[in-house]
Amino acid sequence: MRHYHIYQFTTTSEEQKDILIARLMAIGFDGVEETAAGFTTSVETTGFDADAFNDILQQIPAAFTCRTEEEQNWNSRWEEDFQPVSVGDFASIRASFHPIPEHVQHDIIITPKMSFGTGHHATTWMMIAQMQTLNFNGKTVFDFGTGTGVLAILARKMGATAITAIDNDEWSINNAKENFTINDCQGITLSHAETPPRGVFDIILANINLNILVTHMRALADATVSGGLILISGILTTDETDMRKVMEMNGLNVVSVTHRNDWCCIKAQKRDG
Repeated sequence: MRHYHIYQFTTTSEEQKDILIARLMAIGFDGVEETAAGFTTSVETTGFDADAFNDILQQIPAAFTCRTEEEQNWNSRWEEDFQPVSVGDFASIRASFHPIPEHVQHDIIITPKMSFGTGHHATTWMMIAQMQTLNFNGKTVFDFGTGTGVLAILARKMGATAITAIDNDEWSINNAKENFTINDCQGITLSHAETPPRGVFDIILANINLNILVTHMRALADATVSGGLILISGILTTDETDMRKVMEMNGLNVVSVTHRNDWCCIKAQKRDG
């Protein structure tokens, strides 16, 4: 049975909260639930890097409480607290026990477990909002760090014909697989992996974090067709300039940048040649 440390952080500002979330995600935390006073997040006890955690708190001091629970106990509470999310009239994300929304183009049903990507966080919300600007009809898509699978599901609903989705967390893989079935999504290849696969895609979706994006940007660019698009998030606005430089250095032209709270979402296109 897997066990998790459940941390409840109290933060003094939105900026402190967003920076702390980004740094914790970079060392393996997941399943962020924002609250009025701060946020709750979790990390599996096995492999937890206490030194890295303490280093983060020395740089970004914040009050917190911690408890340890088995995964099914935490998951049950997660389900009880899960609320539907809407991105205008374009897409909704809900659990099966929520009522069917009216006048929404794409209704996505997920089983709300600890996997990142329920739509509540600003980064996932922006990714979905920006996907509305893309043409997925007949496209090949790579979803890097699929989490709940919500972006892959939306891409399929928008007409993508072949989708490859990966994640390095077995819990996320199982959750995504379940969600693909619930949404009757065919044509999605799902695997447990940490690096982009060989292949060339029309569109790449990557909602992860700064460190992973920087590390794999060359591979992501290589996996994109000439003229293809990459949509990324999980980046703080304070890191936007650095990320734009990394993308430009790897043959990608930044097309647009959107912001929500202290986070940004970047759309880029691969240069010809």
